[in-house]
Amino acid sequence: MLNISKKPLIHKVEIDDFPSGKRVMERKHYKYFNRFLTGAAIFLFICLFLPWTQNVTGNGFVTTLTPDQRAQTIQSPIPGKIEQWYVREGDSVRRGDTILRISEIKNEYFDPRLVERTTDQIGAKTISADSYTFKVQALNNQIQTLNRERELKLEQARNKLKQAKFKVAQDSIGLVRANVDIKIAQTRLDREKQLLDLGINSPKDFEEKQLKFQETQEKLISQENKLLTSRNGVINAMLEIDRIKQEVANKIAKAMSERATAQASRADTDAQVSKLEVDRTNYSMRNDLYFVTAPQDGFINRAIVGGLGETFKEGQPLVNIMPLNYDLAVETFVAPIDLPLMHVGEEVRIQFDGWPAIVFSGWPNVSYGTYGAKVVAVETFVSDTDVGKYRVLLAPDANDHPWPSELRPGAGAYTIALLEDVPVWFELWRRLNGFPPNYYQPKEGKKDAKKK
Repeated sequence: MLNISKKPLIHKVEIDDFPSGKRVMERKHYKYFNRFLTGAAIFLFICLFLPWTQNVTGNGFVTTLTPDQRAQTIQSPIPGKIEQWYVREGDSVRRGDTILRISEIKNEYFDPRLVERTTDQIGAKTISADSYTFKVQALNNQIQTLNRERELKLEQARNKLKQAKFKVAQDSIGLVRANVDIKIAQTRLDREKQLLDLGINSPKDFEEKQLKFQETQEKLISQENKLLTSRNGVINAMLEIDRIKQEVANKIAKAMSERATAQASRADTDAQVSKLEVDRTNYSMRNDLYFVTAPQDGFINRAIVGGLGETFKEGQPLVNIMPLNYDLAVETFVAPIDLPLMHVGEEVRIQFDGWPAIVFSGWPNVSYGTYGAKVVAVETFVSDTDVGKYRVLLAPDANDHPWPSELRPGAGAYTIALLEDVPVWFELWRRLNGFPPNYYQPKEGKKDAKKK
């Protein structure tokens, strides 16, 4: 049997029993560290109540303030072929200076005397139009003559009608007299018959009265015939008047028809002359388009279509030109959530590419290397350049230091639009929750709202 001792096996060890332990436990460095942490916490807590300027940042590029100061391409309104260059890339040009000369490529404009020949055509057409004018005048004179002739003939026919009516009246009176004569002759014949039956007169007297009665009957019939003839004369005179009216009316209608035809031909010729004059003007202006000139003072950036003999279409860019004088601006783009915060006249800080800067977005006063600007325009439609964002145009702030003179359009820019001042703790809380900056109104808007 083994004799197992009941004494404990664990031996208590004290750190102070060792020299290293004594050196560690006797040092007080953790107390200084705790003090540092406490001071840092107090400092950070105080910093949470410091002011922080909310802002809207965006990326953009340098441009010009007005559209006519931006780089542009020069096009030709007509198709053609390059014949000669008068400038090189980098040259400065003045407005109206010739940049290049082109030639025609359409066969309908190949004739070098096209304007002169068109002028000759206009002259010929003008003479033709004048001849139609003379014809119209002659027909007008003819119509006037026919009208006068109609009046004279109608007057003559009316006079004949009056004469015929007078003749009818005369013959009517003669017929009445003949009827009276026949009655008298009949009475005398009856009286002679009675006297003859009584034996007072001789048969010779009766025969003479009978012969006289027959002569009176003959005169009555003749007078009736004259009256009918006179009446036919009246009818013929009336028919003559109608015939004259119809005949002269036909002549006048024919003359008027010819006059209308001449006037229509004159109008058509005038239209052709007008068209030819338009063509001549177009040809003259087209000749001026053979020389492509500078629209304004500037520099030749790049020849888009180079070489000689190269053809191009109308409206195709030929040369890129940058205006000589321009006012710089910045185009920046903001998200739709920040668009209501952008107002015309708001202050913006800009950092240009190539110019070193130290930027504290929340403390613009301590930033270095940024330049001041103000909002001059806010786009109300989504931009095509930066899809999903809105374009904002910035101009230099006259109250801030000027922008670099070496700055050129097209350079990159980083913009910081300054909004309200809030505590740092509020800004941290906003960013952690993904909230937008505080919506606010400019000072003028607040004043107007108070007045209302």
